[in-house]
Order: sequence, then structure tokens, then C-alpha cells
Amino acid sequence: MSHRLTCHCGAVELAVDLTDGLNTARRCNCSFCARRGAIAVSAPLNGVRIVKGSDKLTLYQWGTNTAKHYFCSVCGNYTHHQRRSNPNEFGVNAAALEGVNPADLGDVPWADGINHPADR
Repeated sequence: MSHRLTCHCGAVELAVDLTDGLNTARRCNCSFCARRGAIAVSAPLNGVRIVKGSDKLTLYQWGTNTAKHYFCSVCGNYTHHQRRSNPNEFGVNAAALEGVNPADLGDVPWADGINHPADR
């Protein structure tokens, strides 16, 4: 099942095929994700397709430069990121998926990004 993901202003739209629906929802406590506060759900690399706005996506990387965080350059909304924990998948912003209310996801588990194995 493909989901529609849009940024706040609508300049960026993605078609997303999730790995296991919303069952993969998680937050991360690393210094970047904790500030962002988003709930991410998993998608395989071939499960995220840019429908429109590829020229509006901005890339942010830091630290090991393994993770690739994408944002709309117009409204600043986080859309998705290629994970450091598994570079073969994307985390996508659950709140940006059409029809998803993050409040309905209940108690979302936290990933320990502070003590990430790649940092050892």
C-alpha cells in the first residue's frame, strides 16, 4: 500500500511504501532527532519515490555523515532520512503521511541514538 507524504507547504510530495505499516514507528534520542521530535516509520530505499519537488529537497548531514536527512527548502518540514542504523532503509516522518495522526500511535519506543554502535 502506497502512502502520500507531503511537506507543510506542499512543494514536496513523496509516494511511500512502508516496510510494516505504522508498526515500525520510533523516535530517536540522538542530539539531532531529539530536537526534531519526529516519529519515523520505516521504508525500504526503493519504497520512497519523489512525486514532485525534488528541486525543493535539502540535504543535511553531520557527525559520521552516514545518515542523510531531507527537508523542504521552502517550509523547512522534515520529510525523510536515510538511516545511520540501517543505510538500506529510510525513516519517514509519520506526521507528514496523509491520514496519519501521530497522537494515535500511542507510546512510541525510543531508539538509543546517543549510544549508537557506529560511534564506538
